[in-house]
Amino acid sequence: MAKVNPPYQGFEQGPIRPPSEATSLLIRVTRNCPWNKCTFCSVYKGAKFSIRPVEDVKNDIDIVHKHLDKFLKLSDHQGMLYREDVGQLASDIDPGEIEAFNSALNWYASGMESIFLQDANSLVIKSDYLVDILNHIKKRFQWEKRITSYARSHSLARIKKENFIKIKEAGLNRIHVGLETGSDKLLKLVNKGSTKEQHITAGRNVIEAGIELSEYVMPGLGGEHLSELHARETADALNQINPHFIRLRTLVIPNGYPLYGKQPEIPFVRSTDLKIAGEILLFIKNLKGITSTLKSDHMNNLLQKVEGTFPGNKEHMIGVIQEFLDMEPKEQTFFQIGRRFGFLYQPSDLQKEHLLAKAQEICRQLNVTPENVDDVIDKNTVRSL
Repeated sequence: MAKVNPPYQGFEQGPIRPPSEATSLLIRVTRNCPWNKCTFCSVYKGAKFSIRPVEDVKNDIDIVHKHLDKFLKLSDHQGMLYREDVGQLASDIDPGEIEAFNSALNWYASGMESIFLQDANSLVIKSDYLVDILNHIKKRFQWEKRITSYARSHSLARIKKENFIKIKEAGLNRIHVGLETGSDKLLKLVNKGSTKEQHITAGRNVIEAGIELSEYVMPGLGGEHLSELHARETADALNQINPHFIRLRTLVIPNGYPLYGKQPEIPFVRSTDLKIAGEILLFIKNLKGITSTLKSDHMNNLLQKVEGTFPGNKEHMIGVIQEFLDMEPKEQTFFQIGRRFGFLYQPSDLQKEHLLAKAQEICRQLNVTPENVDDVIDKNTVRSL
């Protein structure tokens, strides 16, 4: 007897996407995370994983397409929409399609160039199902330039080469992977559910299929005790993968958080900003023989100017970190405060007198010193995972 899917429940979107996909249309293929055991991640805790029926995903695509078609017909020759026209369309739609309408409108305003498949691991579904969804996307949105997704290395390492080729030909052209670290010791401590070998195999599989690969690295994951191991082993793994992009995502957890479990062999002691800067420096120095582009595109990163393409920009990236490490302790503190309070972007911003004065005043009011700056930042700012 054929399986009957439950009735369509309406348009859905998940909670997160990569910062680089800020202008993408979000299409939810799965709900939550099939692994959901990483100790550093709180996003999906308490949520059950499920795979959405393919027909539901295709219905989402169709609804967005329907609203986009209306925008395209109402826009002028320059692609502009008028507020009163949008308001009229919004007043006439079914209340159950408001989220889809808003997603379509936001995507239209962003240029309609990229689509991101949610949630944490869309490639865990059967390859034929994914190809069906991708083909439907290409049918409805023939102008899009990029379709991307998150995926776990554990899943990617198990996909057959011929299926990767089918997925690539159907339109998926970028995959985001949370490598986090290349150290097997650390991967086990944070319960990542992947090994260094799986990370390497998965990365190579993606690249061999002709799909762009973004690997995410988590500075600070090794804490005070395993910082050097984390930097060296992660660089070694990435040297063997040579991904298109390496993206830094600094670890953010509360003080005293049991990242490695309640009674680990090695206790986790969170690294300071200064220690993490040194860790990233060691990591970059050990990246060799690759042509990857490194991005520091996240608000939690202290030094967002640490960006460039290997090998040509390697010395520049080293120089940005070294500039911070060579500063006097008080200057480092002023920059940390300014960066974490959101008004400084790079160390050279301290040359602007009004910004320096602002950092100095905050330090005076909160009694900030080089010794307590990280603790003060934690108590007075909001950092997100």
